[in-house]
Amino acid sequence: MAASALIPTKAGDIQLWGQVEGSHLAHSIAQAAQACEGLTLVVANSSSHMLRLSEEIGYFFNGSVFNLPDWETLPYDYFSPHQDIISERLSTLVKLPQAKNSILVIPALALQLRLPPSDYILGHSFSIKVGQTLDADELKSNLIASGYQSVDSVHEHGEFCVRGAILDIYPMGAENPFRIELFDDEVETIRWFNPENQRSTENVQTIELLPAKEVPLDKSGIRCFKSRWFDFFDTDPKQSPLYIDVTKQIAPGGIEYYLPLFFDETATLFDYLPKHCQIIFDEHLEQHLQQNWCDIEARYEDRRHDLRHPVLAPKELYLNDNESFAKFKSYPRIRVHANTLEEQTGRHNFLQPILPNLQIEHKNEQPLSKLENFLMETSQPVVFCAESAGRREALLELLERIGVQPQIIDQWHDLSSTDFEYAITTAPLENSFFNDQNNSWIISENALFGERIRQQRRQKQEKDQSENVIRNLTELTPGAAVVHIDHGVGRYRGMETIEIDKETTEFVMLEYADDAKLYVPVSSLHLISRYSGSDTDMAPLHRLGNEKWSTQRRKALEKIRDTAAELLEVYAKREAKPGFGFEFPKDDYDIFASDFPFEETPDQKTSINAVITDMMKQRPMDRLVCGDVGFGKTEVALRAAFIAVQNGRQVAVLVPTTLLAQQHFETFRDRFADWPIKIESLSRFKTGQAKNQSLKALEDGSADIVIGTHKLLQPDVKFNNLGLLIIDEEHRFGVQQKERVKALRAEIDILTMTATPIPRTLNMAMSGVRDLSIIATPPARRLAVKTFVKVWDDHLIKEAVLREILRGGQVYFLHNEVKTIEKTAEDLAKLVPDARIGVAHGQMSERQLESVMTDFYHKRFNVLMCTTIIETGIDVPNANTIIIERADKFGLAQLHQLRGRVGRSHHQAYAYLLAPIEKKVSKDAEKRLDAISNAQDLGAGFMLATHDLEIRGAGELLGEEQSGQIQNMGFSLYMELLERAVEAIKEGKELNIDSPMNNHAEINLRIPALIPEDYLPDVHTRLILYKRIANAKDKNELRDLQVEMIDRFGLLTPQVKYLFRVTELKFQLNTLGIVKLDAGDRQGRIEFASETQIDPYTMVRLVQTKPTSYKLDGANALKFIFDMPDAESRFKTVSNVLASLSGPAKQ
Repeated sequence: MAASALIPTKAGDIQLWGQVEGSHLAHSIAQAAQACEGLTLVVANSSSHMLRLSEEIGYFFNGSVFNLPDWETLPYDYFSPHQDIISERLSTLVKLPQAKNSILVIPALALQLRLPPSDYILGHSFSIKVGQTLDADELKSNLIASGYQSVDSVHEHGEFCVRGAILDIYPMGAENPFRIELFDDEVETIRWFNPENQRSTENVQTIELLPAKEVPLDKSGIRCFKSRWFDFFDTDPKQSPLYIDVTKQIAPGGIEYYLPLFFDETATLFDYLPKHCQIIFDEHLEQHLQQNWCDIEARYEDRRHDLRHPVLAPKELYLNDNESFAKFKSYPRIRVHANTLEEQTGRHNFLQPILPNLQIEHKNEQPLSKLENFLMETSQPVVFCAESAGRREALLELLERIGVQPQIIDQWHDLSSTDFEYAITTAPLENSFFNDQNNSWIISENALFGERIRQQRRQKQEKDQSENVIRNLTELTPGAAVVHIDHGVGRYRGMETIEIDKETTEFVMLEYADDAKLYVPVSSLHLISRYSGSDTDMAPLHRLGNEKWSTQRRKALEKIRDTAAELLEVYAKREAKPGFGFEFPKDDYDIFASDFPFEETPDQKTSINAVITDMMKQRPMDRLVCGDVGFGKTEVALRAAFIAVQNGRQVAVLVPTTLLAQQHFETFRDRFADWPIKIESLSRFKTGQAKNQSLKALEDGSADIVIGTHKLLQPDVKFNNLGLLIIDEEHRFGVQQKERVKALRAEIDILTMTATPIPRTLNMAMSGVRDLSIIATPPARRLAVKTFVKVWDDHLIKEAVLREILRGGQVYFLHNEVKTIEKTAEDLAKLVPDARIGVAHGQMSERQLESVMTDFYHKRFNVLMCTTIIETGIDVPNANTIIIERADKFGLAQLHQLRGRVGRSHHQAYAYLLAPIEKKVSKDAEKRLDAISNAQDLGAGFMLATHDLEIRGAGELLGEEQSGQIQNMGFSLYMELLERAVEAIKEGKELNIDSPMNNHAEINLRIPALIPEDYLPDVHTRLILYKRIANAKDKNELRDLQVEMIDRFGLLTPQVKYLFRVTELKFQLNTLGIVKLDAGDRQGRIEFASETQIDPYTMVRLVQTKPTSYKLDGANALKFIFDMPDAESRFKTVSNVLASLSGPAKQ
């Protein structure tokens, strides 16, 4: 019988369903909801249960499915929920009262949370339409009162930013932020924009703004908070930081746990539900509600004695299990059971036929025999479900082997209107079941391939990586050390606007030794770079006007020239020695790529394409793929290995630890399961006979891929036909191993992967000795890891561990001393009795270690007390908190790598770096901790590596000798000059030691060419844009920049237009070999470089034929005399003069 016929109709009725679970349950819920004209409320037992159910129900249900997540913080926490969670909650609450024919799936804890009254959210929401009159100041104060935060640029829900007539807002519940453009006080346009690159997309007519918090921070909300404080607490409010913050209209962390103070009465979810509503829940819900209540009470007992942070009693914030069930009684409800129920009225068992084992056995002669037998025996139609379009194609090919050609069906609802024997569809289903609605079998991928580790879809927008690096490199704070190519190292003191010749120009002010000031016009920003050396505080300050800097620069440039020549020699050897040009096996490759269960991120695609292109070239590949931990480097390696093996070459994968070797072995075996490819591993797991067999297989060519630790580099390992070497976590190998690899470098293709390259490697990549690919696009919904540097504190540790455990997650606790690790584990067990603790360290036997890691992966315990052995360990998506003891003793690469163990899912992850009191920490350690806590961006691995380069110095590129030159001029400038030297030698020229930068022409037209403060008030953004304009390579780049600025900040003012025109003029002067152009009201002057493109005869001709307009001025300059009263006439005249000069000389 269909589930739609088994739904209760009257309030208070209850139906019991038996023998229903997994994907069949999701299907039955969808049927029941389809028959109900109102809302169907589904209560899941936990957050992860909610996500899985929503995904499956969404596939079967022809209507909207939404969630109301819980806060994902501990009860009475000092943290507020992530903005995205609040956004989803508010947008759901707004929809609920009018919800028709839709499904709401919530976790048990969200059912218990008390909510703001329904009139609060509606009363504090407002809309903005195109054409309406808007007072920007009033809107700003309304937004702040609604909990929105004013920021420099908008990236997350609940933020806004005002720049002149442009207003950016990221409303709660919206998919994307909006950009509102005002004309005077009227809304002219409203556009979506992409928060990644700040560029706008399509126009809309109206937007709805919900409040940004679940508590009101307007005047009446704060008044209510103050008066109700005394109803609940008898402590002095002046002693409470939270009370003081709220009175100042600041939302402190954890403010949500004081919700009842802001309202005379709170609501519950039941107050939001529409009149027609049915509830479906699981037989275990009651136990989960009781468990939640016990946890809440325990936390309350723990917290109630802190007078500075008084907390409300649990009943003020939550419903207990009895109250929740009492509210249920007003609604028709369905309770579902996995087991068979006794038959009686109001109960129904869904009798499901048993599906036999259909597992595909790849090792058998006929892998699909079980499936083939089943299909021959069954008379019912069969629907196969694949997870993605790529998986669907792979499955279609498999089925073709047994002569089965299913119809492709896009939507579940198309099945009922189609006649078929076999069909295939793309659906996120985990289990198979028999669909009694149209008597067909639904077979999931798991039934055929076994349990696969699934992850959520990724949907992140593209991001221009180079812009990211530029943005970080220009993060200048006043006082930061900078290098000017002509004057040496100074300190940046800010931007100043100065009036010269009655025209205002913006300058960057630099301070040198003896308080000397240097003002650099913004058009010459390309001459300045950030000083990055081992310690910027100790950066040498040069004196203006003395010879010391030019001597140092000369020395450094000579050294750079030699280094460049050596680098090119290494390069030339690689180029000269023909490698193996791989063929691209297109058809096979497409099938293999479609097996990848996720969508590739844009950077990942770029890296994969770069690797394939390198492999197809004749010369040996040497590419470094630098991608943050968990951003998908392994897939790049898998694709490369596949191409090599399809070309009949062997692949060696070199990894630093046995654990990682084991993990890679499993990954490779899984990905190559459908292919006749033999994979071996060499590590401490392999002993005696098994090891000898592997070595023999490598030598005779029967093994295609070998994965191992440094054992791979031993002389007794002989390959039959090695074509590709993949090195993972390159920063973990010592010099000896690298020398062995170096010997192979000119012969075979090498692909190196790392999250945080060691300074020397990065150096080589940046200088072009090796090719570099950066993967910095995080998988979608990956939240940056919140990082705290703290002193050890029992209370803090307990909080951190509990916060993770109570949301169903796991914790890494890093204690790097094997002697005391057991004792620390015992102490932690006393501190947090709820924790199930496992211990892992390098002195355990391989078997023990493997079993501990596997148990942790399968959630048999929730805290892993470990040493740095986990640094290259197994991915545990459920572990989202890491606590690192004595973090000051680790290098930056190591800290980043360890922090990358968490945050591999879409939950907020936390990293606690515990260091002793500041006095005991070395200067370098303090800088490392600062760097890592500041680099909380996703994809920060690359930025951290450049920081590390600065903290440790770069190490000479080719040898071990450290370079004093880098200390003198800073790493960034050193690298830039090295790059220029390499380019010059490649072109057959030499780097000019006296003027190393390609000197850009100096232009002074006596017009205001700048970005005015009232157009763009933020100094920092102005500086970045000046730098980007100065660094633009051609007219197209300038054009793109103009479009971006109009989009982000509004129409360009005349001054900004002039800035662009002057920069464009510079390109023309550089190609003509003109170094200086000066023009005023009556006359102008052009100065030529020693090598100019202008024919001297043309110049002489001009002077002779038009003596009133042109005059020679010394040996290398030309004066021109014209009336040029304004900017427009000046540009026009200069353009005409240049055209006359560059035109052909008339004989």
